[in-house]
Amino acid sequence: MPTAPFHLAFPVDDLAAARAFYGGLLGCPEGRSSDQWIDFDLHGHQVVAHLAPEEVRAAATNTVDGHAVPVRHFGVVLDWAAWHALADHLRAAGVRFIIEPGIRFAGQVGEQATMFLTDPAGNALEFKAFRDPSQLFAK
Repeated sequence: MPTAPFHLAFPVDDLAAARAFYGGLLGCPEGRSSDQWIDFDLHGHQVVAHLAPEEVRAAATNTVDGHAVPVRHFGVVLDWAAWHALADHLRAAGVRFIIEPGIRFAGQVGEQATMFLTDPAGNALEFKAFRDPSQLFAK
């Protein structure tokens, strides 16, 4: 059964910067918009940047596999090749990662490629891929 798309709304402090990041850098097609929000298609999922400067704040972190992972984050699980293509694209664009692209839990159940970056408002995004996609929820 195909996965249903999720919907996520998040605060930004500058819609033009959000449009450049999500639409430009990440290549997310833009949907509906107003002077207060913009819909983006993030790999088939609807994410909505809402202008709410008072809600923009840094995320707390927890340690995962030796890295300070932002607690509040969102992203997409890509296939292995698409993840590597995105990592190469972001590196070529000079993106500053909060956690560099790399492999987490190497040789263990749930081995995954992962990277973290922030949008211009400081919202943390994680893109990951599982070497074995059937291990997405493996314990």
